[in-house]
Amino acid sequence: MSPKFKEQNGFIFKIYSNEESRIHIHVVKAGNECKYWLEPGIELAENFGFYSKE
Repeated sequence: MSPKFKEQNGFIFKIYSNEESRIHIHVVKAGNECKYWLEPGIELAENFGFYSKE
């Protein structure tokens, strides 16, 4: 099963069910990837290649 949740404007949103228990989402575009915590609030967890304005 693909972890791809949604694709919009070239951004791919992925959710992996077998990772950490804290809810989060990965965002991928053009070889860049970041991870956001979704609880208790939205917070950037990791960033590999995206500029802050993206």
